Amino acid sequence: MSDLTMLFASYDRLVLFDTETTGLNFSRDEIIEFAAVAVEPGPQGPVVVEEYDQLVALSPGGFVPENIRQLTGISTQDLLERGLPKTRVCQDIARMIRGNTLLLAYNAHFDLSFLYYLLLRHGDPSILKGKDKLDLLTVYRDRHSYPHRLCNAIEAYGLSGQAVNSHRAVDDVLATLAVMRAMAREKDDLHRYINLFGYNPKYGVEGKAIGSVTYRPQSFDPKDPLYQ
Repeated sequence: MSDLTMLFASYDRLVLFDTETTGLNFSRDEIIEFAAVAVEPGPQGPVVVEEYDQLVALSPGGFVPENIRQLTGISTQDLLERGLPKTRVCQDIARMIRGNTLLLAYNAHFDLSFLYYLLLRHGDPSILKGKDKLDLLTVYRDRHSYPHRLCNAIEAYGLSGQAVNSHRAVDDVLATLAVMRAMAREKDDLHRYINLFGYNPKYGVEGKAIGSVTYRPQSFDPKDPLYQ
């Protein structure tokens, strides 16, 4: 995992995270599950120092659409009974990403957009200021041919026996961690994707662009890498 060592030359901690939501609209829909893992350097190499997974309470009058319930297995009743208040989740996130932390996700634009709106309404969005970001989907698109979902990355890296893309944030963030480790073994250029997000030129950037990120149209041909 040589490239993780290179990342730790610049960052004290890596925080990978994933969300499950009530829909795809960043400003209207809600996060219903937030999961994250924090990775720090250890004597024998990078180690997971914290795992976090919480269901998130709905706003008053909110509900989980049936298609989301079928996809995730999370119901409105689950959130009424076990959902943590949004303010508490925001506090936990602020604690996890404190200090010199790199934020990572698979399709990071999606998850970061939802995270921003959660913090804007129930926490402090300034905690994201100055945090560098790495989108592992962008990396995967450069290295492997279509399709590019997380489940495809799991299969491509031979991780099917140890990782699953279940559409539960806790499983998906652990799968993202396994994919990141496989990517670091495959090629030591993850650092070149810091704050560089690719997007499908056919559709453009979905929603509002993140100000600290450079967006570039990305070919689906791995022979035409984004960063060149």
